[in-house]
Amino acid sequence: MNEILSDPFVQTFLTDLVNGNITIATGIVWILFAAAFSIAGGAIGGVVLAGKDLGVQLAAMIGGLFGPAAVLPATFLGLLVLRLS
Repeated sequence: MNEILSDPFVQTFLTDLVNGNITIATGIVWILFAAAFSIAGGAIGGVVLAGKDLGVQLAAMIGGLFGPAAVLPATFLGLLVLRLS
C-alpha cells in the first residue's frame, strides 16, 4: 500500500481531488460518483412514484436507467464550466 501511495501520479491525483482541481482523472471520478448516486436516486424515485403500479423491481430498474439520463449531462456540463472558469 505504501508503494501505491508513494507513486507520483497517485499523489498528484489525490492532491488535485482534495484541492478541487478538475483534471481528466478527477473529472472521471466525479462523473462515476454522480453516476452511482443518480442510479440509486433514480431507483428510489421510481419505487416511490410507480412502485404500486409497475411493481417494485420494475419501477426500480426503470428509475435506475432514467436517473443518469438527467444527471450525467448536467454533471459533465457543470465540470466543464468549472474547468473553464
